[in-house]
Amino acid sequence: MLGKFFLYVIVTILVIWSLDSVNINAIFKKNRPYQARLFYFFLGISLIYLVTSFLLDLFTSIKLY
Repeated sequence: MLGKFFLYVIVTILVIWSLDSVNINAIFKKNRPYQARLFYFFLGISLIYLVTSFLLDLFTSIKLY
């Protein structure tokens, strides 16, 4: 359980760091900052969940966890 928590923390830091390099302002309409922030938030949460689930499944399948 503690390993899962630390994995979520590490993946969260990596996802935030990687999303910082993406310029998503070119995708959205002008004068829609709240919609862009909400999309950015949901994208981050989705990536954190997917990457952590993938790594947990990978670790359990090769018996490292």
